[in-house]
Amino acid sequence: MPKDTASTLQARPIRVAPARPPSDARTTLLALGLVIVVLYVGRDLLVPLALSVLLAFVLAPIVGRLERWGLKRVPSVIAVTALVFIGIAGFGTVVGTQVADLAQNLPSYQRNIEAKIRGLKSSASQGGVLREASQMIRDLRTELEQAGRQAQTPAPAPSSTAAPSAPAAEPPRPVPVLVQTPDPNPLDVVRGVLGPVLGPLATAGMVLVFVLFMLLQREDLRDRLIRLAGSGDLSRTTEAMNDAGERVARYLLMQVVVNVTYGIPIGVGLALIGVPNPILWGILATVLRFVPFVGPAIAASFPILLSLAVAPGWMMPILTIALFVAVELTSNNVVEPWLYGSATGLSSVAIIVAAVFWTTLWGPVGLLLATPLTVCLVVLGRHVPALHFLEVMLGDRPVLPAEAKVYQRLLARDPEEAVEILEGELATRPVPEVYDAVLLPALSLAEQDRARATLAPEGRQAVAEGFAEVLDSLAEVGEPGPPATEGSPAVLCVAARNDLDEAAAGLLADLLRRRGTAATVLPCERVGPRAVGALGTAGVAAVAVSYLNPSALPHARRLVRRLRMHFGPNVPILLCLWSAAPESDAAPRATAETAADRVATNGQGALMQLEDLGIVAPETPEEAREAG
Repeated sequence: MPKDTASTLQARPIRVAPARPPSDARTTLLALGLVIVVLYVGRDLLVPLALSVLLAFVLAPIVGRLERWGLKRVPSVIAVTALVFIGIAGFGTVVGTQVADLAQNLPSYQRNIEAKIRGLKSSASQGGVLREASQMIRDLRTELEQAGRQAQTPAPAPSSTAAPSAPAAEPPRPVPVLVQTPDPNPLDVVRGVLGPVLGPLATAGMVLVFVLFMLLQREDLRDRLIRLAGSGDLSRTTEAMNDAGERVARYLLMQVVVNVTYGIPIGVGLALIGVPNPILWGILATVLRFVPFVGPAIAASFPILLSLAVAPGWMMPILTIALFVAVELTSNNVVEPWLYGSATGLSSVAIIVAAVFWTTLWGPVGLLLATPLTVCLVVLGRHVPALHFLEVMLGDRPVLPAEAKVYQRLLARDPEEAVEILEGELATRPVPEVYDAVLLPALSLAEQDRARATLAPEGRQAVAEGFAEVLDSLAEVGEPGPPATEGSPAVLCVAARNDLDEAAAGLLADLLRRRGTAATVLPCERVGPRAVGALGTAGVAAVAVSYLNPSALPHARRLVRRLRMHFGPNVPILLCLWSAAPESDAAPRATAETAADRVATNGQGALMQLEDLGIVAPETPEEAREAG
C-alpha cells in the first residue's frame, strides 16, 4: 500500500490534557520559595491587604447598586463602609453585653460544678472503671519510682583492710534567694494594657484605608493590574479576573448563607434546651464558622461547657452535644452540597492543605483567608500556562479523562477500580456509548504505547486480561437483550494480530450478545495461514476482524483474503478499524484496499453495519428509548 494511503487513515483522537510549554523545574521551585519567603516576611502588610481585597469583593456590588440608583461614587463608598463598620460595632456591643451577663451569672454555677466533681469522685471511690484505672496508674507510678531509686543508689564499695576513712563532710545547704521586681511605672502599665489592643486596631485601620481606596479607585486598579498581567493578552487577563471575581464572590455569598442557616438553629435550639445566653452562642456559631475546621469546634465548646455548669444533671449537656452534632451533619451533608456545588473549584485535599499552609504563614487570619486565596491561585493556574501545575494540584477538575484512568488501572492490574470508573460513566450514558467513548479509546492508548515500544509484553497481557475481567463484570449492567436461540447463525469476532485486538473483539462480541446475536471470539492464532483451515464454516453468519492499528491495511488485506477463501463469498466480512477517526475517509479507502464488505470505526457503527446486512435485529422503539 502506498505511504499516502496509510497517512490518510487518521487515528481516533484521544482526549488528553492540552500541551503546556515546558518550564525549568529549578526556576519554578526558586520562584515558589521566594514567594513563600515574601509572604511570611511581609505578612504585617499583606494580611491587611488581603483582608481589604476580600472586603472589596463583597462591597463592590453594593456600591455599584447605589451608583445605579443615582448616588455618586464617594457618598456610595462612604455609606457602605460606614454601614459595615456600624454593623461590626453593633455585633461587638451585642457580644459584649452577652458576655457581661454571663460573667455575672458564673458564680451561681459554682455549686453545680462542685456537685459534678464530687459525683465523679464518689463513683471513682465506689469502684468501676475510673477506680480501676486510677489504681493502675498509681501502681505503675510506684513501680517506676522504686526502679528510679534503685538505679540512683550507688553500689557498695569493696571491702578493704585499710583503716576507715574520716566521715564525709555534709554538703552545703542552698541559700534561699528572693527576687523582687520593682513596681511598674505608668508607661509600663500603659504598654501592657494597650499593647495587645493596638495591633488589631492598627490592622483594622489599615484595612479601612485600603478598602476605601480600592472601592474609590477600582477601575484604575483594575487597569493597572491588567497592565501588569499583560496588556497584550487582554482576553485571557479579563477572563481570569472575571473568573476569580465570580468564584470568590459566589463562595463568600454561599458561606454567609450556610453560616446563617447554621447559627439560627443553634441559637433557637440552645434557647429551647435552656442554655443561658443563646443569642451569644448563635452569633458566635455563625461568625466562627467562617474559620474552616476549627471554628465549629470552638463555637460548640463554650455552650457545652456552660451546660455542664448550669444544670445539676447530665441531660442538658447531652442535649447540647446532640444539637451541635445534628446541625453540623445537616449543614455538611445537605446545605453545603446543595448551595456550594462547584462554587470554588477546589478539591477537598486542596482545602485542607491550603488551610494548613496559610495558617502557618499568617496565623488565624490566614486560616480565614485560605479558601479565597487558594481559589485565586487555581484561577491563575487555569489561565496562565506556566502555573498550570496549580490547577492540577489544587483544582477539582479531573486531571485524566475516563479512558486514561481505565487504561492506567488496567496497567496497574486493578480491574475492580476500572469497573467502578465505568459504572460511574454508565450512570449517565448507555452501554454502547460508554464502550465507544471509554473502553475502545483505552485500548487505543494501549495500542499506541505498544507501537511506540513503551508497553512491555507483560503490560500488554495485563491490559488484555484485565479488559476481559471488566467485560465480565459489566455483563449484568444495562438492559439484557433477547437470548440467542440455539443453533442460530453466529458472528465470528476475530482478533487480527495480538491480544489487544482480541480484547476489542471481545467488546464487539459483548455488544452483539446484548442485541441477542450469538458471537464467538477467535484469537489471532486461530486464523493464521496454517490454522484457518481447521475452522468450521457451518453456522457462521459474518466475520468481524478487529484492528486497533488503523494503518495496518497490508496485514488486513492478506487476512481478509484468507478468510474469504475459507468461508466463501456468501459470508460477509466486516473490518473494524477501532482507532480510526470516524470523520476520516478510512472506511472507503479500507474497503478499496482490502476488499472487505463493510468497514466500521466504533461499536455502534459495527452494529449498524451488521443491521444493514440483516445479521443483527434492529432495535425496537423501547430499546432505542432505553439506550438514549
